[in-house]
Amino acid sequence: MNLHLKNKVVLVTGGASGLGKSISTLLAEEGAKVAINYRSRRDEAERLAEQLSSLYGTGCLAVYADVANETDVHEMFDTIENKLGHIDASVNNAAYCANPACVDLDTNEFQKCVDVNLKGMFLVCRETVQRLKSRGSGGYIINVSSQAALRGSQSGKTAYDMAKAGMLGFTRSLAIETGELGINVNAVLPGLMYTDIIASKIDANPEAFNKRSLLRRIAKTEEIAQVVVFLCSDRASYMTGASVDVSGGMALH
Repeated sequence: MNLHLKNKVVLVTGGASGLGKSISTLLAEEGAKVAINYRSRRDEAERLAEQLSSLYGTGCLAVYADVANETDVHEMFDTIENKLGHIDASVNNAAYCANPACVDLDTNEFQKCVDVNLKGMFLVCRETVQRLKSRGSGGYIINVSSQAALRGSQSGKTAYDMAKAGMLGFTRSLAIETGELGINVNAVLPGLMYTDIIASKIDANPEAFNKRSLLRRIAKTEEIAQVVVFLCSDRASYMTGASVDVSGGMALH
């Protein structure tokens, strides 16, 4: 399906690996100019931008920013506008997961979880809205939350789950604020995905993970990315304030 994304400028935070890489790739396949944000994965981001530009003839760009840093975010958008053009959509995919249970979680880890997942999303959303509004243009914002926002984690990721739940409330409120501006704001709630970070754990005991989904399998990142890319497009023009469950039914457990 043609999503009419050719030459649209889309920012993907944390866009160099895992789900972000799949989102960036599918956007480029649709003809979008993708700004691939990174903080620590410069080589991966630059390599991906070069590959996608070569494969699909789009102007993809690797762009640095710590999304929790206000100055970095502002400068990132300036760089995108100077090199790719005005932003049309942003995908808040950058994330940080503090693993310890609440009783063992120190305040620095807690704060980092809040800074990356919530503050980072806020800063990118605010900058996106300001720039769209200043030129009188509509656009799209997609916030990548998690099924854990609804049901918590089985492995004690309390701060992460709190942050992902906060993303849903923010998404709904921002959609109310920006609807009359023609800016659509939605969230997606992935479940377990097969990524490099957890691949070894899944491979060691696949059935333990597969049974957590109603579909009895782990998602490919491309399956989640397809929904995100759809929400970046005019095919989703009458969707806003929605939280789209792409967890394979995990959120129903």
